[in-house]
Amino acid sequence: MSRLVKWLEDYVLPVANRLGQVRWLVALRDAFISLMPITIAGSLAVLIKSLITAAKVHLGWNTFAFAMQPLVSISDLVWRGTFSLYACFFALALGYQLAKNFEGNRLAAAIVSLSSFSLSIANYAKVRFHGESVVIKSAFDISQFSTTGLFTAILFGSLGFAIYYACYKARFMLHLSTNLPHAEQAAFDSLIPAMVSIFSIGGINYLFQVATGNYFGDWLLTTIQMPLVKWGQGFGTVLLVTLMVQVFWFFGINGLGVLSPILNSIWLTAQNGNITAATSGKVPPYVWVRGSFDVFAWFGGAGGTLMLIVAILVFSKRSDYRTIAKITLAPGIFNIGEPILLGLPVVLNPVYLIPFLLTPVVNVAFSYWVSVMGLVNPVQVAVPSIMPPIIGPFLACNYDWRAIVLSIIDMLIAFAIWSPFVIAADKIADTNNPKTFFTTQF
Repeated sequence: MSRLVKWLEDYVLPVANRLGQVRWLVALRDAFISLMPITIAGSLAVLIKSLITAAKVHLGWNTFAFAMQPLVSISDLVWRGTFSLYACFFALALGYQLAKNFEGNRLAAAIVSLSSFSLSIANYAKVRFHGESVVIKSAFDISQFSTTGLFTAILFGSLGFAIYYACYKARFMLHLSTNLPHAEQAAFDSLIPAMVSIFSIGGINYLFQVATGNYFGDWLLTTIQMPLVKWGQGFGTVLLVTLMVQVFWFFGINGLGVLSPILNSIWLTAQNGNITAATSGKVPPYVWVRGSFDVFAWFGGAGGTLMLIVAILVFSKRSDYRTIAKITLAPGIFNIGEPILLGLPVVLNPVYLIPFLLTPVVNVAFSYWVSVMGLVNPVQVAVPSIMPPIIGPFLACNYDWRAIVLSIIDMLIAFAIWSPFVIAADKIADTNNPKTFFTTQF
């Protein structure tokens, strides 16, 4: 086992450290995080509408459903102002976070990023009229502003910022000698860099349209985004990402933070697709999405450590372990795993390496195939990461009681995996000095 830890430390840990220091990746992660209010608000709207619909269809509460129609209409409006414009909000947030990390004008960068994204999507919409498809020119299809255009927002938002920032740092700007208010001075400083960036993105899109006859955003959607999202539905891909998150966390690096650009770009796009389908009353198209990891594998935090805490309380005879478990139980219930990961510790503790890597992989594998077989609804609602187990899966799967059963089975599996290692840790600690045992580094 020490050889495995040494290999991971020599080859995997340096890569994780370098990824965690890439400012563009950090900005991408922070942009997704900053949109959490939009994500939760839109998901809450889906939950409300689904609850009222379920009450009418399954319980026959027609009067209740009729009385709640204003709330359904409000939920539709909330969805339209959140998820249906997700890519727009993301482009704005990405430009802001990039400017924050690269120390530029944040507001100007956000506007440039949003403009660059808007330049890159098709300015026509298709509607059905008397059974025929009619193209309306000089109009935006609202679906292109949703997660459908997410990759376009990432690519052209980043490219627009890069051009803007290069001009800005080169001091390619208007130099005014008069004393102006700060807001006006900042606007003049960003004027030329923003114009160069926006016209450059416009030129790129024009040349692409002339050469291919397609809009860049449409091409990006069909050739890159959708294949990547479909690739993310593969069993091997899901397991690999789960394992990598655990490996990074074992060395004390937030694996979710390091891999969030991948997780969010691929699986959050799929999740938002499921949310949109649920809002429209359609069948969710994706089996495994971003929230699936949280509700079926990372209960208590990365590694399913809530069950580690329970196993310590059940089997451990050591007062120090039990004290740590009692302290970390409340955070663990709300999926905050850092106290147990760093307090026991699990991080860099060779005794817990195998269960820490194995537990989420087994839970993901089991839950994935249960979802593929249609025995439980796929995740189609975004719930806060602090939502406790059992409740979180029930809400995330749109009030599917089978998600409660699956969640309980997953936790029992995790408990069975963690328990032998908790017993072994007791025996090892009894034969070692606890102080040196806790601080052993490899």
